[in-house]
Amino acid sequence: MEKIEFKNLEFTIEGEKIFLTKCGNFAKRDEGDLFKFNFCEVSVSGENKNTHLGAKMAYSTEWDKLLYKGHEISENKLKIVCQSQKVQATVNFTAFKDSNAISVYTEYKNVSSEEIWLEEASAFVVVGVGNIYEDEKCQITKFTQSHHNEVQPRTYTFKDLGLFLGTGESQRKIYGLNVGSWSTKEQLPQAIIQTADGKFTMFQIESDNSWYWEISDKTKTHYLYLGGANSTYGSWMKKLAVGESYKTVNVALSFGDDLNDVIENMTRYRRYIKGKSKADENLPTIFNEYMHLSWDSPSEENTKKYAPVAKLAGARYYVIDCGWHDEVEASKIYHYVGEWKESSVRFPSGIKKTADFIRSLGLKMGLWIEPEVVGFKNQKMIDYYGEDAFIKRNGKKVTVMNRHILDYRHPKVVEYMSETIRRMVEDYGAQYIKLDYNQDLGVGTDLNSDSLGEGLESSAKAFSKWIRSMTEKYPDVVFEGCSSGGMRMDYKTLSIYPLVSTSDQVDCYKYPYIVGNILTAVLPEQAAVWSYPVGGINGDCLRDIPKSWVDENVDADRVALNMINSFLGRMHLASNIGLLDGERLDLIKEGVDYYNSLSQMKKCAVPYLPIGLCKMEDKTVCAGLKNGDKIYLAVYNLDGDTKKQIPICKNVKFANVGYPKNSKVKVCFSDNILTVEFTEKRQAVFVEVGV
Repeated sequence: MEKIEFKNLEFTIEGEKIFLTKCGNFAKRDEGDLFKFNFCEVSVSGENKNTHLGAKMAYSTEWDKLLYKGHEISENKLKIVCQSQKVQATVNFTAFKDSNAISVYTEYKNVSSEEIWLEEASAFVVVGVGNIYEDEKCQITKFTQSHHNEVQPRTYTFKDLGLFLGTGESQRKIYGLNVGSWSTKEQLPQAIIQTADGKFTMFQIESDNSWYWEISDKTKTHYLYLGGANSTYGSWMKKLAVGESYKTVNVALSFGDDLNDVIENMTRYRRYIKGKSKADENLPTIFNEYMHLSWDSPSEENTKKYAPVAKLAGARYYVIDCGWHDEVEASKIYHYVGEWKESSVRFPSGIKKTADFIRSLGLKMGLWIEPEVVGFKNQKMIDYYGEDAFIKRNGKKVTVMNRHILDYRHPKVVEYMSETIRRMVEDYGAQYIKLDYNQDLGVGTDLNSDSLGEGLESSAKAFSKWIRSMTEKYPDVVFEGCSSGGMRMDYKTLSIYPLVSTSDQVDCYKYPYIVGNILTAVLPEQAAVWSYPVGGINGDCLRDIPKSWVDENVDADRVALNMINSFLGRMHLASNIGLLDGERLDLIKEGVDYYNSLSQMKKCAVPYLPIGLCKMEDKTVCAGLKNGDKIYLAVYNLDGDTKKQIPICKNVKFANVGYPKNSKVKVCFSDNILTVEFTEKRQAVFVEVGV
């Protein structure tokens, strides 16, 4: 019997078989055969799936036929090769110096003498996730998603979700999935498992389209299956010619003794794969005139009015959002998008002149674009591209929210959109480009595809390849990823963009519930958060609101809370801040300066959640960052008791309010309890703690 040990993994080789006997906190717990299972599942059409377990991924057609063929190991990489008569599976593991996380993908090759079809293909399978006698003690935290309600955790026991002592191989499973081009529209491709011994494991699936995971029982233990779409969930099948290979999505697992520990290890791993940008190294403050200001109607006049105020506040970029293009009114603009040429109605002097004005203030100019769509009434661009340049099903163009979806596998799309980005950068002077995507195209396309799901996957790969080519061609331009807020907040997307929109939440008092959890999903240096001191209660356009209304409704505490919302991530300042003066305007300037002071720390800090994850109904929200011997905490009182006690699992040496510097909120500490005494029912402070 031979063993392979690699980071947090242990494999046992017994003759022609190889078994995963330890994966982080998941391990073999007895000397029987309960844990002798392979770590990949792949099903081939026409072969026998020897199980009665219905739609579960366990017992695929090849799982027990895959025999050990060899392995290669280096300092931080392990490759294991297994093979059946039909398929060769090469499982690739990577380890990292300052994290216990493991990343994994599998490459499947057709080694038969004829064409085959894959119906499911795991990236990685782990057996030993507790056992059926521990269903009441094993817990999983899933993160639900929706517009304005991103990153909302819900924790359940395995028993709560239907796994409980029965035959040991039930039909029931716990699962998460996405089908479509919005990868995070209903839930994040991640979860946190706490086993009966109190240990934590976090996993993520790095897919910008469909993905799938499941936990279920298998011979009295539990397995965790991680992968992309499959034939049952996502209408995915892949044809492989003789000798052809298919590479799965990448997945990652981290391990910890507690919640902060497991998130810290995932955070350190994410820094290896995150999108990087020379132009974004200092995490500059962005002013975007969309939220609670211009919405879909920016103009030359607006820019001349608002840009000087953005400069006064301390912003470094001024971004003109949707509406700078086309000549139609705002209510119809999405019906006609797709040409991406400047509007002579809104910008009569031209975008270049407006960019020159912005630069004359010492700011850099940015523009918004939605590069994957053409308005369904834009016949000029529809005719230009031709039928086969669009995502289609059943011979018809997919149309969502009055927009057709472009297919980046088509050379004409790549050619036109590459010229569009060139025009935005070189002709118009954009130094920041916000790439948005405001609809989900659904299950996929059958045009030039093996299946609907494979069509979605291959078209998504083509779009990602194009985006990477643009970021490489224009290294001095910051590219922001946005998808109607946080609808593509996955680490395939985040491996391309240096920053990503986390939400389009319009209520500043609801945003803390996103801020309180966002660091579980996105690195602080990538997590873009709106700060809109004027506005922030509803979606009404406040561009023309009278100053008297602002003076009556926007007090200093509301301004400070809006600024604090963005401190743990990336500040996207917005709203008509020119209507503020005195203390309130000073709070914005102070907030931008304070945000800037956190930038270098933020790039190496790890999340710190002293009271755990938060829910929308909570009265207290507390989340922060830990860097060396210092902790930075955003603490909110949201209509609760004004006195908050926050346990700090360190020896506290000092605690003070970092922002606002003249806050009336008091902080003190005793016995490693940080006490924050608010003066108002809705209020926030940013606290610095020495440990």
